[in-house]
Amino acid sequence: MAQSLQGKVALVTGGSSGIGLAAAKRLVAEGASVFISGRRQAELDKAVAEIGTGVTGIQADSSVVADLDRLYGAVRASKGKLDILVANAGILEKATLSEITEGMVDRLLAVNVKGTIFTVQQALPLLSDGASVVLTSSVVANKGLPGGSSVYAATKAAIRALARNWILDLKGRGIRLNVVSPGPIETPGLKGGAPAQVSADAYLAALSQHVPAGRVGSPDEIANVIAFLASDQSSFINGADIQADGGFAQI
Repeated sequence: MAQSLQGKVALVTGGSSGIGLAAAKRLVAEGASVFISGRRQAELDKAVAEIGTGVTGIQADSSVVADLDRLYGAVRASKGKLDILVANAGILEKATLSEITEGMVDRLLAVNVKGTIFTVQQALPLLSDGASVVLTSSVVANKGLPGGSSVYAATKAAIRALARNWILDLKGRGIRLNVVSPGPIETPGLKGGAPAQVSADAYLAALSQHVPAGRVGSPDEIANVIAFLASDQSSFINGADIQADGGFAQI
C-alpha cells in the first residue's frame, strides 16, 4: 500500500465499531497516526486491540462537550495537531410519527447534530491548514423510508446543511469539508434496526432487493471513500455529498 497519509494525524469519532472502525483501520494502513473515540470503554479497548499499532483509543461521548474537551486535550498533548477529522459518531432510533417521544428526539439531536457541531468546532484550533474533515450522513437524508426513520433522517439532513455552510467558514484556511452518505451497510447499527419480528439476516436480504448493486455494502467500502476524501487525491472536492449506496437512493 502506498501509505498516502504518512505523517498525518487523524481522529475518528465513533471509531469502535462499524464504519468508524473500518475507517480507522484504513487510515492506519495508509500511514496515519489515528485516535478513535467511543462511548463504551470495553468496545473501544477491543477496537484498539483489533487495529493494533498506530492507534490510540480515548473514551468520549461526542454529545458531551466536556468529553470533547478531554478528547482534544489528549490529541493536543500527544501530537499537537490534527490533519484529518472523521466526525462519524451517531446513533439510530426509529419511531413512526405517532410513536416519537421527547427523549428520542433529544437523544438523536444531541449525538447526531449537537455532537457533530461541537466535534468540528472544538477541532478548529488543532486542524492544520489544508486539513480534511469528513462528516458521516446517510442516504436517508434524501430518501423517505417506511419504518420510522423520520427523526434520524432529519438529523442526517442537518449534517448535509452544516457542511454546505461550514466550507464558507473554513475557506480562509484551506480546510476541505465533505460528507459521505452511506446506503445500507452491514453494521451492528443497521442490524440492530431490524424489526422485532425479523432476523437481522432476513432484514439485510430484504434491503438488498432495493439496491441496484444487488447487495448491502460493507464498512470497508465506506472506509475507502473516507480515505480518499482524507487524502490529497481529493484536493478539489469540497462541500460534496458522496453517495456511497450501491444506487439505493439514486432511483
